[in-house]
Amino acid sequence: MSFDLISLILQAGLFVKLVLILLLIFSLASLTIIVVKWWELRAADQDSEAFLEVYRREGFSETFDAARHLDRSPLAVVFLTTGAELLEARERDSGDQTREKLVRELTRSIAWSATAQVRRLERGMPFLATTGSAAPFIGLLGTVIGIIVAFQSIGVAGQASLAVVGPGIAEALVATAVGLMAAIPATIAYNHFGGRIDGILSMLEQFSNHFEEDLNRLVQVPSIQVPSIRPDVQAE
Repeated sequence: MSFDLISLILQAGLFVKLVLILLLIFSLASLTIIVVKWWELRAADQDSEAFLEVYRREGFSETFDAARHLDRSPLAVVFLTTGAELLEARERDSGDQTREKLVRELTRSIAWSATAQVRRLERGMPFLATTGSAAPFIGLLGTVIGIIVAFQSIGVAGQASLAVVGPGIAEALVATAVGLMAAIPATIAYNHFGGRIDGILSMLEQFSNHFEEDLNRLVQVPSIQVPSIRPDVQAE
């Protein structure tokens, strides 16, 4: 059966072959993204759980040291980025005005670093969505063109028997089949990864809020709300 499929691909017209090459590129790229994204999200989940355990139990210095070894977690990266800024600020003047300015800087640091982690987690997802939605239509375009060419061949031959029509239509339908083969894994992966990313973003937002409150207590100034880090909301 695979031999027949390969034969149909080799016998297809030039336009159908170009469509199949384009679909093959989409398929290989999406499979690469799926493997990389699966590994990335798995590592982010594991390191985030480990980091939260350390953050709840240990002090600031111990957590900072542990975060360096758990940098696959978006939470740990936010902590490292903001914590490094706090450590540098402790060497400066600790007047009231300076502390208030420091809180604003730390709040912005949390929001910016969290937003950067959101972008990192969502990297590659638009391509999966594009593959899932566009690949079937690209394959259908190849099929339509292939069928048009097949009917033109019928007109030239002056015959309409199944032996004349069948091979041309079968070659054309291969494009639709390949389009679906590229789209189905991409769509399943997009929905699966989307749910996992939403869970990590929820964890990241809750941690950012708690971390901001802890920093406010450290510098002894009134609490300031951390801006939302959801992708659909602009960080201040």
